[in-house]
Amino acid sequence: MAGPEPKKRSGPSGPGTARAPLARLRRGPVLAALAAAVLLAGGGSWALYGSDWLRVEQVTAEGTDVLTPQQVVQAAAVPVGAPLASVDTDEIEARLRGRLPRVDSVDVVRSWPNGIGLEVTERKPVLLIKKDADFVEVDGSGVRFDTVPKPPPGVPLLELDAARSPSLRRFDEDRLLIEAVGVAAGLPEALSREVLRVRVGSYDSFVLELTRDRTVMWGSAEQGEAKARALTALLKAAPRGGHFDVSAPTAPAVSGS
Repeated sequence: MAGPEPKKRSGPSGPGTARAPLARLRRGPVLAALAAAVLLAGGGSWALYGSDWLRVEQVTAEGTDVLTPQQVVQAAAVPVGAPLASVDTDEIEARLRGRLPRVDSVDVVRSWPNGIGLEVTERKPVLLIKKDADFVEVDGSGVRFDTVPKPPPGVPLLELDAARSPSLRRFDEDRLLIEAVGVAAGLPEALSREVLRVRVGSYDSFVLELTRDRTVMWGSAEQGEAKARALTALLKAAPRGGHFDVSAPTAPAVSGS
């Protein structure tokens, strides 16, 4: 007769101990990957902020018209030699707009590995205000941004005389300036080239002085687009006209020759 089966023993190769070496094998690559990531992160930070490879060496400016690139670069005061990654682009933009009011906007761009680019948009004058012997430039937002000794070509002069206006309390000179800017900025380019002066006596008394001693009764600043269309049509229909009235754009008139 066969005796009883021997009891199974769990030895070193049994199921209870086989998982331990396997777990260690699986943890090895994970730990190695984590270590590599830490080293790479530390090395990347050192390359960005601690090495001499990625530091500001060159600053350039583009988009200037009246300003020069050298003026923009000097006013920007970009810290040459600083890590490129640490350059505060918002601070540079604010500094430029504060020091150069002609700058309307600027885009500060990192040019890797060691450059900073300044892409500038300048304000464009739509009206001029006479101040002693100089001229104050006013942009399309009503901002008086610079004073120049000579008037730039093609920009009309604003003559604002509303001291006796019955509506001065409601529409003061600052408000009338904004309205005049809206009139000048809204003119088509071909018509804008003909305008020499914008005279403002009150909210509803705007007069445009054109080349060849022609005048235009514009009325208020309202309905500017319709008035510009009406005036353009009148100038074509009566090229020898001297006085044009588009204060009521649906019923424009012309007189004189």
